[in-house]
Amino acid sequence: MNWQAVSFDWNQIRAFLATTEEGSLSAAARAMGATQPTLGRQVAGLEADLGVTLFERVGKALVITTAGKDLLEHVQAMGDAASRISMVAAGQSQSVSGRVSITASDLFAAAYLPRILMQLRETAPGIEIAVVASNHIEDLTRRDADIAVRNVRPTQPELIARLIGNFDAGLFAASSYLDQYGRPKGVNDLKQHAFIGPNDPAEMNAFFATRGIQLSPDQFRSTSDSGVVMWEMMRAGLGIAAMPCQTWDKVTGVEQVLPELEPIRFPIWLATHRELHTSRRIRIVFDALAKALGQMPHI
Repeated sequence: MNWQAVSFDWNQIRAFLATTEEGSLSAAARAMGATQPTLGRQVAGLEADLGVTLFERVGKALVITTAGKDLLEHVQAMGDAASRISMVAAGQSQSVSGRVSITASDLFAAAYLPRILMQLRETAPGIEIAVVASNHIEDLTRRDADIAVRNVRPTQPELIARLIGNFDAGLFAASSYLDQYGRPKGVNDLKQHAFIGPNDPAEMNAFFATRGIQLSPDQFRSTSDSGVVMWEMMRAGLGIAAMPCQTWDKVTGVEQVLPELEPIRFPIWLATHRELHTSRRIRIVFDALAKALGQMPHI
């Protein structure tokens, strides 16, 4: 190998790759924990070194050029290799101190993780936990997180996954809302009520239809892609929402609507990378999550 010919700056490559994946310098800076001017200088430096333009600014957006796309094919492989090297190094660590990141939906992270993390602090006080509350499926193979709590089984062969059980969900509404608009006596009564759902409620509406609940799109009067926001909308009395049962203990002013309906069940999977699973601290957190979730009464 001609080492003298290898003269690229890895920081510039990382800046280019992050900007491409995140869509903007500001988003890339947040993802990398850097400043936007620093990333801007690194991308500009790479363009100067290569003598090509990698991005064109269209309004406020950055659009990758043809030269940038050509380069991207090569640096993505470099980024994947760097991630694997990082994971191998992390997997070799047998220390019970250090940071472990857990990704879960915002509602799950807020409702369940705090009490589990309190138990973990007592058994492994040297471990620091970073919670990535996201309703997007983070990529464990790229080290977006060390452990993921998911409702779908991971398909990547590099991941280890364990099915913990199933969470039950149902329809919930604030007592104040039901006092004002009435308590449904049957499924047909739901047609007269306002619902809370995601910003694009089509998928949820289709899901309800498979369960014999026919709703019109205009019944979703309040929407958000945040589970926590939907929960608070429901508590405020804006309508009925599909929520996990026993989301928070001892919550007052909230009632389950038509509790006789068959519960909505969705699986809970824990996943981590095979190489990270050899890390003692990650194994401790993984097993603690599995034990605590498995002991919950609604799983």
